[in-house]
Amino acid sequence: MKLKTSKELNIRFSEVDSMNVVWHGSYALYFEDAREEFGKQFDLTYTGFFDKGYYAPLVELSFQYKKPIRYGMRPRIDIIYKPTEAAKIVFDYEICDTTDESLIATGHSVQVFMDTDYQLVLYSPKFYEEWQKRWNVFEK
Repeated sequence: MKLKTSKELNIRFSEVDSMNVVWHGSYALYFEDAREEFGKQFDLTYTGFFDKGYYAPLVELSFQYKKPIRYGMRPRIDIIYKPTEAAKIVFDYEICDTTDESLIATGHSVQVFMDTDYQLVLYSPKFYEEWQKRWNVFEK
């Protein structure tokens, strides 16, 4: 089962540079917004991790820019969960221009699990395995 959700981005004036183009550092925030939206929709939230005794820090984050986002645009970010047997959470991202559906940027992120003593967890926590089963992420 493919888990995917979307969120429309509201480009604020404070996010653009003197060329009226979104500053590259804002993309990390847009990806974070997408992960939060995904978490709300599919019940995989940061507070849920904390409540179960885990953290899920980013260990990999990448972007590929195709065209600029400018002030006043209303792009959409799509986030797609990528199932893996490993003890990590993997997402792919696409940012599209809603006026013509052209691709603005793509990206990828990987999060791992740590316990509350900040030790890397090598096996998926039980709650995460249960979440994967609930959403049938490994079924084709």
